[in-house]
Amino acid sequence: MPEPLPSLVIVGRPNVGKSTLFNRLTGTRRAIVTNEPGITRDRIYGKAEWRGHTLEVVDTGGIIPDDKALIPQEIFRQAHVAIAKAALLVLVVDSQAGITPLDQELARLLRAAGKPFFIAVNKVDSTRQESLAAEFHSLGAPVFPVSAEHGTGVDDLLDAALQHCFPSAGAELSPPASPAEEKPVEIAIIGRPNVGKSTLLNRLAGEERSIVSPIPGTTMDSVDTDVSRDGRQYRFVDTAGIRRKGKTKLVAEKLSVVMARRGLERADVALLVVDGEQGVTQGDATIASYAEQSGRSVIIVINKWDLAVEAAQKAAERDAATAKGKAKRAGGRPQDAQVDRGKLLLDYEELIRKKLKFLSYAPIVFLSAKSGDRTQKLFPLIDQVAAARARHIATPELNRWLKNVDLQRGTTPKARPVRIYYVTQAKTAPPTFLLFTNQKQPLHFSYERYLENQLREKFDFTGTPVRFVQRLRKRGDRRSEDSE
Repeated sequence: MPEPLPSLVIVGRPNVGKSTLFNRLTGTRRAIVTNEPGITRDRIYGKAEWRGHTLEVVDTGGIIPDDKALIPQEIFRQAHVAIAKAALLVLVVDSQAGITPLDQELARLLRAAGKPFFIAVNKVDSTRQESLAAEFHSLGAPVFPVSAEHGTGVDDLLDAALQHCFPSAGAELSPPASPAEEKPVEIAIIGRPNVGKSTLLNRLAGEERSIVSPIPGTTMDSVDTDVSRDGRQYRFVDTAGIRRKGKTKLVAEKLSVVMARRGLERADVALLVVDGEQGVTQGDATIASYAEQSGRSVIIVINKWDLAVEAAQKAAERDAATAKGKAKRAGGRPQDAQVDRGKLLLDYEELIRKKLKFLSYAPIVFLSAKSGDRTQKLFPLIDQVAAARARHIATPELNRWLKNVDLQRGTTPKARPVRIYYVTQAKTAPPTFLLFTNQKQPLHFSYERYLENQLREKFDFTGTPVRFVQRLRKRGDRRSEDSE
């Protein structure tokens, strides 16, 4: 495994421009930036490349040490985890506001942590405003006037960070070339708010990477987490809960939904998390359609399965209690109140298949992210689905399969008989097949579904969508007609 990169952790009170600085250092728009304070909550990781060297950059939520509310307390705890692993800390302050008591408290906390830190005095938009940074020298750390929004002064901050993190190498020298790393499997965890996405991420990562609370919409940003298991690399993206447009009020909530859709679109595999107690809702079906339309491979994860079984057990006991009373009056034997878990699982799976017919190819896993029950089934399934997504079938093998398919079985009544002369796989991720046919119009969707079912019977495309592209017969082309 490659050596971990030196970690530069950005800290500060709410709304001083930490996420803007993170986006500037990493050259991305990963962190959500708005005027609303307290938007960043989880740790967000990125990479900054400067003068041939690479640093890991971590954005943390705005810290308010004495706030006793649940989410601020969790933000503080998440920041502590990042600080403990940091090689260098950057305390971001607001030049326009001057030194605040909270800035002084945070500087004291960073000194107590025993980690070196710089002070980035943000919102210094011109050289005339650089004098505003002078008072921050009293905090007892090197001061860098910057404008995160415009990029002014960020190069000086990065130069100083490199000198601290790579003292043995000159800032102008490039490190020796490292061998190409295997691309990790990218997995987006998607679903409605409060279905257990962050709990599942923490369980799979083996650490508290995302803040978990009973408050819906706790996660705002898309949180990336790299996990290594049995020699394979995985990158999990915990997305914000996707809800209907009418339900999103804050600008940040609207942006978080957009970022969640982006997180889905850059993933290979989507874990669609459904609340097992509530079952599949219209919101779940809408999110599932996003995954299917974007061509992602999908695994349906029924979370809180332990609670669903418990609820079914209580319902069975109520029914049995009623049945016992009837049986006593009738002089018969009372019914057993024990739930058959195997039958319950099969019935539940059948119900899901009916509500998500367009994801018939997606495997279903029943688990409890909170207790960890059955979560070990996910990694082998992710490997299988990722392999199916990248599977390429040789053209001769495809055409041998085509000869054994009864093409007329899939033809709709009164339609022109379909002839497929040739098939080849055009690309993977998702597997896409090019069909050469005798049709002047695109094939009916039911015929494509018939072909897809035949293809899946022969080749393993578990969890991944299959696409067909038809090469239509040109008008006036009689060659194929003559050869029939």
